[in-house]
Amino acid sequence: MKKLFSNIKGDAFGGITAGIVALPLALAFGVSSGLGPAAGLYGAIFISFFAALFGGTSTQISGPTAPMTAVSMVVIAGIIAANDGDVAKALPSILIVFLLAGLFQIGLGIMGLGKYIRYIPYPVVSGFMTAIGVIILLTQVLPSLGYYPKEDVEFVTQFKAHAEEVILENILKEAAGEGILVLENFKETISRAELITPTAINKEAQTLAAKEASGALGAIKSFPRALQNINWLELLLALGTIIIIYGFKKITTKVPSTLVALIVVSGIAVIFNLDYRTIQEIPGVIPSIKWEVFTSFSLSSITPYIFSALTLALLGAIDSLLTSVVADNMTKTKHKPNKELIGQGIGNSIAALFGGIPGAGATIRTVVNINAGGKTKLSGMIAGIMLLIIMLGLGPVASKIPAAVLAGILITVGIGVMDYKGLKAIPSLPKDIQFGSFKLSSEVLIMLIVLFLSTFWNLVYAVGIGMVIASLMFMKKIGDLTAERSDVKTLKEEAWDDETGFPENLKEEVFIKHIKGPLFFGSTSDFQALYLQIPETAKTVILRLGRMQYMDQSGLYAMEDMLLDLRKKNIEVLFVDLLDQPRYMMERIDIIPDFIPEEHIYNTFNACVNWVKQNVKDKN
Repeated sequence: MKKLFSNIKGDAFGGITAGIVALPLALAFGVSSGLGPAAGLYGAIFISFFAALFGGTSTQISGPTAPMTAVSMVVIAGIIAANDGDVAKALPSILIVFLLAGLFQIGLGIMGLGKYIRYIPYPVVSGFMTAIGVIILLTQVLPSLGYYPKEDVEFVTQFKAHAEEVILENILKEAAGEGILVLENFKETISRAELITPTAINKEAQTLAAKEASGALGAIKSFPRALQNINWLELLLALGTIIIIYGFKKITTKVPSTLVALIVVSGIAVIFNLDYRTIQEIPGVIPSIKWEVFTSFSLSSITPYIFSALTLALLGAIDSLLTSVVADNMTKTKHKPNKELIGQGIGNSIAALFGGIPGAGATIRTVVNINAGGKTKLSGMIAGIMLLIIMLGLGPVASKIPAAVLAGILITVGIGVMDYKGLKAIPSLPKDIQFGSFKLSSEVLIMLIVLFLSTFWNLVYAVGIGMVIASLMFMKKIGDLTAERSDVKTLKEEAWDDETGFPENLKEEVFIKHIKGPLFFGSTSDFQALYLQIPETAKTVILRLGRMQYMDQSGLYAMEDMLLDLRKKNIEVLFVDLLDQPRYMMERIDIIPDFIPEEHIYNTFNACVNWVKQNVKDKN
């Protein structure tokens, strides 16, 4: 506690500055997610406060981030679509997913998995981050042009016939759920169908139109119509925001340019009483717990989204711990990864209970906090309190912010979040995969696959597929390297120093094999080739295992198959210098002592040779 208040002045400046920087981003991410600006603010308030209080990085500022918002947006859109476009009806399920993500993060921290996050391959992260940028850019093009598919009457009209089908299907499902036999009671179905109004059909058609135009692919499809229906005022507001954000940075970086753009462009729009589209209303009251998260919970309704929650948890963990490393480099300190995951999980869980979107450690806000003097957890807690004060005091004022301004802010976020370092490295990476006459780097291939699948299909599955491909390629490379360094040559072709004095008269009866490197699934085929190398005259095989540091299950069974084959041929096998891990594996399935008794395991080659001299007779 004493350490918490050891730098009050610096932490106050850092927290207040970071809170101000977080304001426009929290609003923008909330709007982008589909739950509105208030959800972004709630997420920023609770995650910033509680992740700082319970986390393992003293200077970390947490809140909604671009990657977390992009994945959340997919989750939210899917659940809303499954609930007939009714946000209020879908909200409990959405928040349950966010709550699960927070609980998963707490579990990851308790299990001590924080230190393993760094093993996620860079090409997967690079492709994912670039895809996040592309998705944000594409999805914000339409609002920056002032085009909203739900409000395009001509576009919505195209979906009215389908809307009627959807409504009728829902009536039939409801009837079936109530036990009404439709084929025997057409009157009930007809009476319900007669209650369908043009307003209901139009509302459903608007939902279908919005769904058609959602996501990166939907935005591309809708772009021609958007160009035909440009709202020039909205476009000017968005462009003005972008110009100020990039232009003000050239004047000074001490004042956050996103905040300057938000205030200036919004001020102009309000002062001149322009006819612009505002963001959703921000309530100027302390949010209350969404108890329906608990009352509406059911395992069947949440099961399809467990993988999405786990993905959010892992993404938040990566995002946060990368920011922690940045903070360590700036402050010359060392964060506690598992404690940080627990703190992030607590923050995301509490934010979900109050209707906030999930978040993670935010690099820019953390850097701002450190540069402004923040040194302890108090700075992150003050940032959350600062945002709460702004919401309570300026909620009605913030509700007048133009939607185009937030679209402009998000466009700059999309441009900034892309991994330019990875993109620039594409031409210089070694090309190790051949496609006919075309060569490509495996790292580039993984990055492009993740980028393409994330942008146009599914962020969640894209990361999983990228991880699988990266793992398979890694395993192939390790197997190839192991094969290169391993050999199955006979003694006459290569001998170690202590083998030079081996009796010449026994070299035909005794086959010596050096196992160099791990015996695992990638090297078993080369090991199995040993069968072919054993001469028919051999009576004894000596396996020198001092350089076989590791054996997996595949290698274990390959060894068992070889020993079984040699036993059938009445060939004796001797082990020399067997290491602990391979011995442990072989003892588990009784290779030792069933195939290799303890007396046939030698610590030195000389001891093994003594046994050979006494027990192997020269056939000559």
